[in-house]
Parts: sequence; C-alpha cells; structure tokens
Amino acid sequence: MKVTALAILFSCGASCAVAADRPPNIVFVLADDLGYGDLGCFGQQQFTTPRLDELAAEGMRLTQHYAGSTVCSPSRCALMTGLHTGHCPTRGNTEHQPEGQAPMPGDLVTLADRLQGAGYATGGFGKWGLGYPGSESDPLNSGFDHFFGYNCQRHAHRYYTNYLWDDDRRIAIEPAQYTHDLIFEEALAFIREHREEPFFCFLPVTIPHAALEVPAEAQAPLRKQFAQFDNVVGKYAGAKVTNPVAAFAAMVQRLDGDVGRLVDLLNELGIAENTLVVFTSDNGPHREGGHRPTFFNSNGPYRGFKRDHYEGGIREPTIASWPGHVPAGSTSDFASAGWDWLPTFCELAGVATPDGLDGVSLAPTLTGSGRQAPHDYLYWEFHEQGGKQAIRRGPWKAVRLGVGANPHATPELYNLDADPGETTNVAKQEPAVLAELVGLMEAAHTPSPRYDFGASE
Repeated sequence: MKVTALAILFSCGASCAVAADRPPNIVFVLADDLGYGDLGCFGQQQFTTPRLDELAAEGMRLTQHYAGSTVCSPSRCALMTGLHTGHCPTRGNTEHQPEGQAPMPGDLVTLADRLQGAGYATGGFGKWGLGYPGSESDPLNSGFDHFFGYNCQRHAHRYYTNYLWDDDRRIAIEPAQYTHDLIFEEALAFIREHREEPFFCFLPVTIPHAALEVPAEAQAPLRKQFAQFDNVVGKYAGAKVTNPVAAFAAMVQRLDGDVGRLVDLLNELGIAENTLVVFTSDNGPHREGGHRPTFFNSNGPYRGFKRDHYEGGIREPTIASWPGHVPAGSTSDFASAGWDWLPTFCELAGVATPDGLDGVSLAPTLTGSGRQAPHDYLYWEFHEQGGKQAIRRGPWKAVRLGVGANPHATPELYNLDADPGETTNVAKQEPAVLAELVGLMEAAHTPSPRYDFGASE
C-alpha cells in the first residue's frame, strides 16, 4: 500500500491525521437526474431531505460542482476516466442491443482499477451504462470486485423488473420487489463485509430517474400533500403512475433516508472518521414521466434541464463529508467537475495520479490542506439535439448550439458572477473574451469516430 502521499497530505495536525497504514474508505453516491434544487440544503422547499441536509451540515457543500455531462453514460465515463467529454471515449448514450450500452476501450484504466490496484475492495451498486454484459468494459472488467444492479440504462428505466445482474450472473427478481431497495441493501452488506480493509463503494443509484415508481406506502403521505395532482397520470417506459409529482418527492425522500442509513452504519461500525462520503448527481433534472421540475424548482436558480449545457443541466447538488477531515458546515465555491474525482481519490488513496487528465485533485479544497490546483477551463460537449458545446473559464461561460449544422457558430456568452441564471447573452459586448473561449472550446474537442458533430445519435 502506498502511504507516503497520505502522510504528507494529512500532516496538518491531530484533527486531520490519518493512520499511515489505512487510507480512507470512499463512498460515492451518484443520484440519477437529481437537480441542483432538489435537496433542502440546496433550496428545496416543497419536501424535506433531513438526512442529506444533516450530511451537508457535517461536511461541505460544493456549490459550483458540475456533472461530467448532461446525460447518463458520458457523465459516468468522465467520472471513471478523469477526462471531460472532449477527450473521454463515451460521449453519449450509445445503445447496444439487446442489452446495454457501447463499451469503453478494453485497455482503459478506470478509477475503480486504480483503487483496486491500491488494495481497495471495490463494489458497484446501481446502474452501470458503460459496457454491455460480458463486454471489455462491463463492471467486472473495469475494476470492480463486485457489481449488483442494472447493466443497461434502458432496463433501469423501471424499478420493478424480473432480473438484475449479480456480477456476471443474471439473477431472477420478484416483480413486486422495488429494485432500489435491493441495490442499497447490497451496498450496505458490502460495507459490512469490508469494514476491516479500505473499500470503494460506488452507488450510481437509479433514483429519481423516470419512471417515477415508488412503493405505495412511501408515496401515500406525499399524495396527501400534493393532492391537487391526483388527476395526473405519468407515463414512461410502460409505467403509469398516478400523481407523479408525489412519486418524485417520495423517491427523493427514500434516497435521503437510505443515505442516512448508510451514515448510521458507518458510525455503528466505527469507521465514519475514516470514510469519505460524496453525494452528487449525474446531470440536471429530467422532464419525463410526469415530473414537473418547475413546480419543485428542481434546477434551483439556474436555467436549463437535462440535455442542456446551461447551468441547470450540469450544475449539481454536491456534498462531501469526512468527520475530522472535511470541516463541518463548510461551503466551497471552487468550480469543479465529475472528472476531478479520479485524481482526488488517487491522492487520498496514495496512488500515483496519471498524466494527461483533465481533472485536478480536490483534496486541498476538501481538507483545507495545501494549495488547490486551478482549472484552466471546464468543457462539455453533447451529441444530441443538433450538437452542443459549453466551456467555462473563471466567471465566463460560452454555450454553442447547433454544432452539427455549423461547428463554428458563434456561441452565447454569459458572466456567471453577474448573471448566474444565464439570462443575458453578452457575446457582442465582450468579443475578446468570446474569442478566447472559442479557441479553447475548439481545442478541447478531440475528434472521435463514434462521436462527431455531423451525426446525431
């Protein structure tokens, strides 16, 4: 086990000391289509999320943290590779029939590979979406000792199904069983099993992606609260849900309670102070299956939704908690993104961080130890809806639409410090800033045979 980096990183005194022979456990909870404003600690007022609010109070809110992409697969690829979507191999939800998504290259070394190689037990629980079963980048070929859940994103659109994947075995599930519950129980069992050794527990849960399905007893109190929507039926992936507004709130509250159970287990096992828990989302709020993100103010003060490159489509509610190491009740406005977690976890685990990444380690921001390396810029591209690009540098954000038809179209330009809601395009007023961002944007896109802006998926 490599421990030199840990000894250096946590030399700031007893309050942030880590045992030299035991790097921190890492629990990473990735919600699915949860918006910036969907947690109480990030402004939600229609329903409560007490356990996640408590997690934020015990740790840090990252108020300018971005997803790797505005949809599922590329967001997960950015997380696993430390590369933004101009460089990473998966830049869209490319399907594989009959089940799964197109694989990443077999020689790609993932975040899980790096932690596994450092002696971590690695487990994934939830939705994969980065390689069909048996492919070169299914979970077991991507650094995970154990995987339980959905391999395929299409399959994960339903919370009631007849099978899930347990490693490389397709196992039968009772159709009346709510799969999120099974997935979370497997994750808790993994933590119990590996409490005596370093572990990486990756929880890319399916909540609150449509279909908006939740057990009736969980939805009942919310149906009373939101009775005005009892005449609404949400439809998605073959599911019909009465009062999907209530169902959405019940789903988020179920996830909130489960995160609370996870934290309680860490305390029960006596490993909370050696476990970093990160909670975030893979992209902004969806508008499917009857969900009403405007009713819930799901995107908070920001413009846009899932599939947008405006802030509402990519800025996510993010919490990091590590008692004794991450200051309680703290907030960071450092602009970061999903591709930063690979170098962060490598540093915390004492693993050499590879060259050529787009991410930077957030360890200094999280622990207050050392100097935080800056980003030169943050970049996203998206290959649906005509093709989109976005780039942020400092307060400036450029968004270019219709890239498939015109790769050199003039982007919109926003000053996020003055205009976080991206309401006023100042491209004409700031030509020098725009020109600089356009140059960076075009340099950030590496051509890919699978993803070009002349074709829409």
